[in-house]
Amino acid sequence: MIKKKIYSVINQKGGVGKTTTTINLGTAMAACDAKVLLIDMDPQGNLSTGLGVPPINRATGIYNILTSNKKIQDCLLKTEIPNLDLVTANDDLLGVEIELSSSDDRALRLKKALEGVNNYDFILLDCPPALNIITLNALAASDGALVPLQAEFYALEGLSQLLKTIKSISSTVNSRLKLSGVVLTMFDKRNNLSVQVEEDVRGYLGGDVFLTKIPRNIRLSEAPSHGLPALIYDHKCTGSKAYIDLAREFLKREGWKFK
Repeated sequence: MIKKKIYSVINQKGGVGKTTTTINLGTAMAACDAKVLLIDMDPQGNLSTGLGVPPINRATGIYNILTSNKKIQDCLLKTEIPNLDLVTANDDLLGVEIELSSSDDRALRLKKALEGVNNYDFILLDCPPALNIITLNALAASDGALVPLQAEFYALEGLSQLLKTIKSISSTVNSRLKLSGVVLTMFDKRNNLSVQVEEDVRGYLGGDVFLTKIPRNIRLSEAPSHGLPALIYDHKCTGSKAYIDLAREFLKREGWKFK
């Protein structure tokens, strides 16, 4: 039986590279022979789109797991990438806050669903850009929070609030939860602001910030429109190479034994 590790890919700010990181980090880890499950937790379903799953094939997914106790195994989709599976999302998730409002276990639905899932090394949860009941379910089920952080002026301000949220959930709902790392995204080394933000974030969090930085890269932006991870769409582009490096760094931190 595999001892799985579960990570929420989280930032309450939109457009910082959460979904791009989930798809490409997951793909790169799968290429290293890790068995990986990606779960789309966002009503927009961008993770599902980025892996080429059309809306018509998303009728059963994370919404059903959260609201009707459907098993993860019943909602799995095999992707075309070896070792990489997916649970999709659709806009039914928009109503989940109201539907779960009277449930005593509303924050623990995902945790309970994942308890019996033991055939993956890593599970990545692509969270919505909000600290709502969906995100709370993700954090309550996770071993760690992985934070993509855009190298921009307001980055630290939002990060401070997110770290408080992680600490609060760790002390109340899920004592296993910790910050697993911050990854700088959309980084432009020619931009003085990007460099300054990197210095500030590393000064604030030290070793919790991954050494690998994800650059601004047009191929990363193009890949989702083709329903492919960037690593498949163009494995030689700078963005793909950065995510391969991030996966290696991440897996080394996890003590992964490379073949």
